[in-house]
Amino acid sequence: MAEFKEAPAGASVGVKTMTWLENRFPTAFDAYKVHMSEYYAPKNFNWWYIFGSLALLVLVIQIVTGIFLVMHYKPDAGLAFASVEYIMRDVPWGWLIRYMHSTGASAFFIVVYLHMFRGLIYGSYRKPRELVWIFGCAIFLCLMAEAFMGYLLPWGQMSYWGAQVIVNLFAAIPFVGPDLALMIRGDYVVGDATLNRFFSFHVIAVPLVLLGLVVAHLLALHDVGSNNPDGVEIKKGPKDAQGRPLDGVPFHPFYTVHDIYGVCLFLMAFTAIIFFAPEFGGYFLEYNNFIPADPLKTPPHIAPVWYFTPYYSMLRATTDVMVNVLVGVVGIAAVVSFLKGKFGGAAKVALLVAAAALIFLLKVFDAKFWGVVVMGGAVIILFFLPWLDHSPVKSIRYRPDWHKYVYAVFVVFFLVLGYLGIQPPSDMGTLVAQVGTLFYFGFFLLMPWWSRLGTTKPVPDRVNFHAH
Repeated sequence: MAEFKEAPAGASVGVKTMTWLENRFPTAFDAYKVHMSEYYAPKNFNWWYIFGSLALLVLVIQIVTGIFLVMHYKPDAGLAFASVEYIMRDVPWGWLIRYMHSTGASAFFIVVYLHMFRGLIYGSYRKPRELVWIFGCAIFLCLMAEAFMGYLLPWGQMSYWGAQVIVNLFAAIPFVGPDLALMIRGDYVVGDATLNRFFSFHVIAVPLVLLGLVVAHLLALHDVGSNNPDGVEIKKGPKDAQGRPLDGVPFHPFYTVHDIYGVCLFLMAFTAIIFFAPEFGGYFLEYNNFIPADPLKTPPHIAPVWYFTPYYSMLRATTDVMVNVLVGVVGIAAVVSFLKGKFGGAAKVALLVAAAALIFLLKVFDAKFWGVVVMGGAVIILFFLPWLDHSPVKSIRYRPDWHKYVYAVFVVFFLVLGYLGIQPPSDMGTLVAQVGTLFYFGFFLLMPWWSRLGTTKPVPDRVNFHAH
């Protein structure tokens, strides 16, 4: 047991209290030093680096508001919608809590998408941060599950029919699909059993997993150190006499103050939406979700919330025509590789066999199944990003200039897919979504090839920092 520290003679009450606590709970103070006051982060962080702390803030908002909502919510198909109306109309400040939670769901995805994009452009998924990225992608996956299950709870028209459509997608999985969909619903149609299942997962199971992944994400990050816009490892750079990196500064107080400023700006926008536009034009809260769920009346157009719409577009874009195009692409690629490839004969034969097997599978299973595969694969492929990027440099700053246009087109297509997912299906919309889907997967699957092209710029030995 460590020796007790003594407060200096004449110390203030605050110092004495902190000394008393440190003697009795030294682990907490050690953790504070490791992760805050003695954790050295690169001194050239820019504003892209505030979204991680904002995501943590929104997580706290969602947990706190969720606790108060659960106090009054009834997870019963006959009472759920009325209980939400009761919260909105009769519970003191209930409308504020509900709007904070609904706006917080969209805010969570906004800051997480921006946080992931920052990691994408600065190469924060590259060695030695592969595990940090994997934990982050797992958080994103859990967040999607949490949002989907929470979306059913108000038991409005779009909640009910959105859940009906998404759960039925699992039935498209060969062999186990119908039983899997039945297990998720708990009944042959979305009903009270489904609501109770989703409520328990939304309130207890998924948040516990989410909190564990967030802790693992932060611990893994602080073990290897933060990346920076230059992609320079400050731990490998020059250090002072105490072994502290010269290109780093303590996270507290430098970046806590920096993040507090970002938090203030975020809360200004967040509260403005809550008080003046909580529905945000129908994107955050949809008109149809203010109508009680009616199993006998299908809405004219069913679409998920905006943060799911890029993947929903990919699902709708996977038609029989697109599957036939993919069959042609696989066949042509296999023939060209066989004729022009520089690898051995056995490898060529194996390639042809693999291509034939893939074409067989594409034709055997229907487009609905492949749509589910595409929608899920659009998220799963993110986990493999550390091994797909073969660029000799991490940061976009030192990659060839045309790489920036590739990333820009990727973002544009992602936003277009999101917009098309909200709109009713059309022939032109489907064609654009198919092009966007092919570009999305091409961006990642061809990354081992295109990320090596072009001449990179020299990476500095130390970070570029300009005081501001």
